[in-house]
Amino acid sequence: METWEGLPEVSLVSTNSKAPQVKMSAQDTCLSLIKYLLFVFNLFFFVLGSLIFCFGIWILVDKTSFVSFVGLSFMPLQIWSKALALSGILTMGLALLGCVGALKELRCLLGLYFGILLLLFVTQITLGILISTQRIRLVRRVKDIVQKTIHNYHANPEETAAEESWDYVQFQLRCCGWNSPQDWLGVSTLRSNVSEGYRLPCSCYNSSATNDSAIFFKIPLPQSSRLRPQARPEHSTDICVVPANSYTYREGCAESIQKWLHNNLISIVGICLGVGLLELSFMTLSIFLCRNLDQVYDRLARYH
Repeated sequence: METWEGLPEVSLVSTNSKAPQVKMSAQDTCLSLIKYLLFVFNLFFFVLGSLIFCFGIWILVDKTSFVSFVGLSFMPLQIWSKALALSGILTMGLALLGCVGALKELRCLLGLYFGILLLLFVTQITLGILISTQRIRLVRRVKDIVQKTIHNYHANPEETAAEESWDYVQFQLRCCGWNSPQDWLGVSTLRSNVSEGYRLPCSCYNSSATNDSAIFFKIPLPQSSRLRPQARPEHSTDICVVPANSYTYREGCAESIQKWLHNNLISIVGICLGVGLLELSFMTLSIFLCRNLDQVYDRLARYH
């Protein structure tokens, strides 16, 4: 009787003890996979942010080389370099939160990481809605800024950031003025005698339309002396005197910008969707890991 009664007791204990072990092992494996996946992805973005930050600092340190290479004036280049450096710092900081929070299994860091990603995602959605619903007002606002920049062209030699940026837009998009080149004819600083010819920014000149460089000449400006002669970009803020039938861009930049947005709409939407899906993926992984750490906290791999 003792032997017969003992056998079922041994069998029951062994059968019931294996099921929880298998279940907890699968859960541990899943959480460990999420943990290291989140760590690897954030490590990649930390390296990417470091490269962006270093590139921005490199532009600030070596402006002259980039001016001659990309053809961008000092002021817009400085703005872009600071924007790159700031973006790199933000990317590094956010990725560091994800790396440390996942590897060390710190719920506070994972929660902060999730909160920042959620804030960025909501901000992007809000901006998208505002741009879609306030498109007409936004276009009108941009038009007012551009027309003010054109009207005050070279009025203040100490403030040329907006002028250099607009010259770069005209040069890259191969356009002149907001609506047409006629926008420049009413600018007081560009007025000249009819016999001398019209004065326009050199960024309006279509150099690819003719090989004759003698049909216009540049008027040197005091503020343009900040650039070294060998580093002067093609689309500098010099004023060019051109004849009435000269080879200038005939299309306004408003129409050129609309064409550019239409041609690159699929790429822009694809990039926005990709960034949004990436943020949603990271938010899902971080909040899932954060909520399940308390249940199997003592069974996850620890690093000290």
